[in-house]
Amino acid sequence: MTQTSADETTTVAQRRDLANALEVDVSGDEPVTWDGLAGRVESTSDPAFASIGEEIRADLAGQLDAALLEDVLDGLERELRRLPEVRAVGVPDEPGGNYVAVAEPGWRLYDHLLEINFFERLDETMPRFTAEHVERTTRELVGTESLSSALEEIGFDETEKTALLVAVATNNERLARWVPANQIPDGVEFDTSKVPPLHQRAMGGALLWIRGLDRHLWQYEPLVTEAILDDAAWYTKAMLGGIYVTALAAHDLATAESFSDETVTAAFTGSAAIQIVSQEDLMRDVFYITDEMRAPSKLR
Repeated sequence: MTQTSADETTTVAQRRDLANALEVDVSGDEPVTWDGLAGRVESTSDPAFASIGEEIRADLAGQLDAALLEDVLDGLERELRRLPEVRAVGVPDEPGGNYVAVAEPGWRLYDHLLEINFFERLDETMPRFTAEHVERTTRELVGTESLSSALEEIGFDETEKTALLVAVATNNERLARWVPANQIPDGVEFDTSKVPPLHQRAMGGALLWIRGLDRHLWQYEPLVTEAILDDAAWYTKAMLGGIYVTALAAHDLATAESFSDETVTAAFTGSAAIQIVSQEDLMRDVFYITDEMRAPSKLR
């Protein structure tokens, strides 16, 4: 029982699309990786992009609990490193346990950010997912060596880090469907006042999907294949990676450490994109088990 690798999760075409989005020429069978792209992406200054991070810093840095965020980061690292053990279990013996525990540090972060109205302020400050904003975000992420190193330290290898970039850079149409609550147009068929902020939906949705995995896999055990179990573990890792980036940026704000204003903007944008794309992929590849995906019936 081996966990799905990011090379299997992302296709060659998707990694080429990542390089193209960053205007990096790659030849033949040259691999496309985060570290390989880092030295080849042109660094540009964007005052408007930086001003978003500057405003977030001014509004929220003083409200963040640095000690709590440090505990959250430690907890997320612990659970990320425990994921291979969770995958090795396969289908759980009961409808709650392994994945519920994996999500716990993320819920601590979610509750803290909810308490200080963090999500609402991001909705008021951050733009929608436009192609231009996503491209600028990806460029900043690739060029932030401290972020790349942090992901390596918590167990993301080069192909897995690159898969996170692919999630951000190559899903413009999907991300565009996720609109900040205060930008939902008039005339929709639901009460927009009850729609949570975009970043709250991204993180809360990711955590709810993870929390539901134990019951889902247990309930549908006859249909579950090794590939489905691999996908469950990988998408969980990707979502927790996105949540870790959120926590890392929040901790950096609280401690006035090293992130530039541009990196703050990119970290919160990119982390939300990773959580959004990964939860949609989890829903498609793990929760919606089609006849083509399911394990063969033992009654045949």
